[in-house]
Amino acid sequence: MNPNRRTLRRYSRRNGPRKAQALLAACLLCLAGATGAAPAQVTPVAMHAPAGQHAATASPFTEDPARVAVERFLLQQTAGLPGKVSVQVAPPSGGRAPECLSPDPFLPAGASPWGRVSVGVRCGGERPWVRYMQARVSVLTDYYVASRALGPGEPVSQADIEVRQGDLATLPRAVITDPAQLAGAVAANRIAAGSPMRSDLLRKAIAVRQGQTVTVSVEGEAFQISSEGKVLADAATGNTVQVRLRNGQVVNGLVRSGDTVVLQ
Repeated sequence: MNPNRRTLRRYSRRNGPRKAQALLAACLLCLAGATGAAPAQVTPVAMHAPAGQHAATASPFTEDPARVAVERFLLQQTAGLPGKVSVQVAPPSGGRAPECLSPDPFLPAGASPWGRVSVGVRCGGERPWVRYMQARVSVLTDYYVASRALGPGEPVSQADIEVRQGDLATLPRAVITDPAQLAGAVAANRIAAGSPMRSDLLRKAIAVRQGQTVTVSVEGEAFQISSEGKVLADAATGNTVQVRLRNGQVVNGLVRSGDTVVLQ
């Protein structure tokens, strides 16, 4: 290769093709002035990106600060959910949206942060305005279904459930995602085999019944005092119940077991 042509190519890579062509034209004009010859025609030099590299194309959407703010906002909103979260924010319809300064995303009242959501974005500046962006939030998680048909009042054990995996957005809102939620639970309604276990289809088993005599205890750091009383209503373990003591006083306590209530 001609050394001058090699030099021109190196100059072009460092400074860009326009400057290289301008330099070539200036050199040819200098030669023409020195020899009296007519200036030669300048042929543009085609520049190619080195192998393995691609020319970067600026995308107005990927650099949209509102999109970035919405994505971060939805990830924060779903941080406490079980499973793997993925967020896809749709580009603005109708082309590039006006610039949004200091974007402040929010969810409309009552909206869930998963599934197909419309996120509001407050935009600052001299004239604050609000835009809305559409997003799809998937939460891939484990959930539980009934392994057999359960009738009302039947207790639920580990043998009665099976684990499945799915998108939280396509499942019932009250679906059980943690087996600990089923501890001490009984079916409040009929549950068909294969149906998702839902908290609204369950209730805690009754631990104490109205009129039952129970031990009422008061616990401190270095003492424990016990007495007896009668339960005034049915209650499950972990629920609050009223108990009438022997002296007639009515107190509120937490049901610890089938025969013990701890004063609150």
